[in-house]
Amino acid sequence: MTLAVAFSDAEIRRRAEDPATVLMRDPRHPGLYFRFTEARPRGTWSLVVRKKWNRIGAYPDLSTKTVLAALPDLRQRLANDAQASAAVSAWATLGELLAWFSDRMSRDRNLSTKRKATAKSAIACHLIPRVGGLAFADVRHGTLDAQLMWPLQATLSLEFVRLIFGLLVVACRRAHTLGLIPSNPMTGIKFSDFSKTKIKAKAARLRGVQIEPLLAQLEGVMEDDPADAMLALLMLCHGARVGETRMAQWPHLSLAERTWHIPAEHTKTRVEHSLPLTDQVCALLTQYRDRQLASGYSGQYLFPARNGKGLSESQASAVFTRLGKGKWTSHDLRKLARTGWADLGIDFLIGELLINHAMGHNVQAYIHSTVEERKRVALEQWHAHLDGKGFILIHGLEEGGNKDSRNEPEAAQVKGCKVTEKTTIGEDSKA
Repeated sequence: MTLAVAFSDAEIRRRAEDPATVLMRDPRHPGLYFRFTEARPRGTWSLVVRKKWNRIGAYPDLSTKTVLAALPDLRQRLANDAQASAAVSAWATLGELLAWFSDRMSRDRNLSTKRKATAKSAIACHLIPRVGGLAFADVRHGTLDAQLMWPLQATLSLEFVRLIFGLLVVACRRAHTLGLIPSNPMTGIKFSDFSKTKIKAKAARLRGVQIEPLLAQLEGVMEDDPADAMLALLMLCHGARVGETRMAQWPHLSLAERTWHIPAEHTKTRVEHSLPLTDQVCALLTQYRDRQLASGYSGQYLFPARNGKGLSESQASAVFTRLGKGKWTSHDLRKLARTGWADLGIDFLIGELLINHAMGHNVQAYIHSTVEERKRVALEQWHAHLDGKGFILIHGLEEGGNKDSRNEPEAAQVKGCKVTEKTTIGEDSKA
């Protein structure tokens, strides 16, 4: 049974106390209905046009006053287009939408901490101060150019300006998709409308000819700061991201299986990643663990911080500030590895898998069954190349290792890594 009432917030709260009341209408506003949900006094506003129920929004997000004020425009919109959205936004300005989106991103478990922090900062420091006061109807090319795009490009890199613009686009699209706003104010507005300048990839600051002096530098650092040198060497050897490497744990490494497992929560792609360990890296890891144990550390992290956890982002950044001295960064090591693989003729797909770029679902299904051994062979080829540049002086493995690994992996493993029950790093670190 539908109860006829005079809509007001007070009337809705009063009727919410009666569980027998479910659906209400107001004779003064034909077609407008209110239905209570189980979570009273919450409910849903709807407008019935030509026997079709069009959802307007939720109460109390949309107050009675807001719905009644929007009703004439809503009727006109549906009269012109029966398929149009009947949603009425609870927000009056772009800033309110952006605040909602910022909060939504902060609670998204699928996003990395770094990405959440970057988005929160971009919204709070740039978007809301410049366009937060705009009404949705005022979001146009000219307004955005004058208040956002042109001022930003004067002080920020074009790449960062594009990131900020992208957040605005995604926020509006998501709100519209969820029915929180009647139309997307960013429809038809593209970044290229404001700038035709192409964003160039940053040039690599480490090249193949610099591998030898780089390894010589890391050999010297290994004596006084083994953790700094090891962090850089693991990145150079595997092309891993700094975030993936700084959070590495001994239980993730298995010398018996010669594999480094990187959990999904540590990767940028949010997909677990595995990297083969060559004889050279096994020897290097064994020496490094022995040094940790000799210094009194038997915890689970390869790169422990003073708080007992792994290195933070800022602490890892400080490592490469010390090593690079402003001439190169951690990402340059990753680029150097990827370029080196290409120069050695390593298959493009294998290179992309090793560096853990995002891949399509079909490719991922193919990966697990066919290419793990090809990844191992590629890294063995790369590490043999590094041996010729001085890597052998750091890991100290006689003859560089990997000679028997393609045909007799168990023999090569014992020869290069000297694996016994005692030196299975992942298990030993739990003690």
